[in-house]
Amino acid sequence: MKTHKKKKSLRPTSGKVREALFDIVRGKIQNARFLDLYSGTGAVGIEALNEGAGEVFFVDESRGNGMKICERIKKYRDSHKTTVMTKKAISFIHWAALQELSFDIIFLDPPYHTDEIMDALAAIGASRILSREGIAVAEHFTKKPLPDTLEGLRKVKEYCYGDTVLSLFQTAEHR
Repeated sequence: MKTHKKKKSLRPTSGKVREALFDIVRGKIQNARFLDLYSGTGAVGIEALNEGAGEVFFVDESRGNGMKICERIKKYRDSHKTTVMTKKAISFIHWAALQELSFDIIFLDPPYHTDEIMDALAAIGASRILSREGIAVAEHFTKKPLPDTLEGLRKVKEYCYGDTVLSLFQTAEHR
């Protein structure tokens, strides 16, 4: 019997949620180091570049997505401010920690049907790649709420948009 592997499909962040995200980070994005984790089409990271981010890292495990993102960012005069990496999110987080990179804004939007969001947030908290004043914004399904604290991160706010929630986290020591 032949089994078919379920094909992963892209679920780009909707325009409404993307607009809300950039309203949330508006005061923090100028010259920020922005991480678009699970970047898919790269739309969120490209928007961050347009909004004035100083540097944008795009991370997606799909080589095809990475190549498409590279093609899209070639059109921008600020493409030298970008890094595109084909890596699994957790591998990237560990690599970034070893490189002593930190990010002012981390946006993560893993597939809704997995528990990757919990693993990624725990890795972000444990690795300390989120700057002391930074924020991590996790996009997730309303039926999968996130805890208030997780591995050195604490949830500070949630925004609901239909079936989608944006949960904002800061480092636990941030006051």
